[in-house]
Amino acid sequence: MTANAVIFGCEGLSLTDWEREFFVDSNPLGFILFARNCESPEQIRALAAELRESIGRGSAPVLIDQEGGRVARLKPPRWRAVPAAGRFGLLAGRDRELAEQAVHLNARLIAAELLELGITVNCAPVLDLPTPGANDAIGDRAFGADPERVAALGQAFCDGLLAGGVLPVIKHIPGHGRARVDSHHELPVVETPRAELELSDFRPFVALAGAPWAMTGHLVYTAIDPDNPATMSHAVIAEVIRGAIGFDGVLVTDDLSMAALSGDYADRASKSLAAGCDVVLHCNGKTEEMTATMGGVGALSAEATRRLTAAAARPSAPEEVDAAALAARLERLLDARG
Repeated sequence: MTANAVIFGCEGLSLTDWEREFFVDSNPLGFILFARNCESPEQIRALAAELRESIGRGSAPVLIDQEGGRVARLKPPRWRAVPAAGRFGLLAGRDRELAEQAVHLNARLIAAELLELGITVNCAPVLDLPTPGANDAIGDRAFGADPERVAALGQAFCDGLLAGGVLPVIKHIPGHGRARVDSHHELPVVETPRAELELSDFRPFVALAGAPWAMTGHLVYTAIDPDNPATMSHAVIAEVIRGAIGFDGVLVTDDLSMAALSGDYADRASKSLAAGCDVVLHCNGKTEEMTATMGGVGALSAEATRRLTAAAARPSAPEEVDAAALAARLERLLDARG
């Protein structure tokens, strides 16, 4: 049976009876984990296996946000402290080649850490370009504000994940760096002319248009569609993401439960899919919201299935790595230029 076009979170460290039954009935494409789901390596491996077992697909994607810095679901003392993207961006201002090496190495380490837990998709890197006056929701999650530098470091991050057997998700397409409010709490409206967006915000996404997955941003771009956030905008998705940017990978929404979006959850899901997203994402594990979301979700489209199949073939079969040695090398690279 074809999976449905939705990825769900769950509430805790293991599945409740209700969640197990709901996932059997709803047959989501896959799952996403948050800090509330992560206690120990053994527990995460068991949860990932339990999630996949609930839908009978051992290859179902399990996602996480392990960007580094303040957005890392796996944190010390159990896991390595992953540097924020901004730290690599600062290094790139002094030595871009060294920074690209460090980013690749960091992503290769992240991939090893995730794959060992049964996690196969990482919602990173951030390719947004922060601008003066923007809300700090992006901040040091970004590699910087220079499109070429961000593209180069973003590519190094994607390559490192893929070399380690994990799929990257570039975000937040087509660019979240101009948002003056946090889309977790309200809807940002960007009034920048399209020509300016094409010369700046869109450029890192154009450079990485061959990435396997991308995540939308919940923003209104008035120059393209003044009425709908990008996630729900056919104009933004068809004309910009699939058109001008040229992205043909798996397009997943940002979290449908974010307050930037309005309407009931069935409408949020159905409008996002109708606009051209391949998969919707619901993260918080709330039973009422997940049930409502399914009212707007159907089976994966033929195009979504094609894109998912192509993406699944991208990661390399990873070689075993000495994580401690790689981490020490990474620290030397980061410290080499201050």
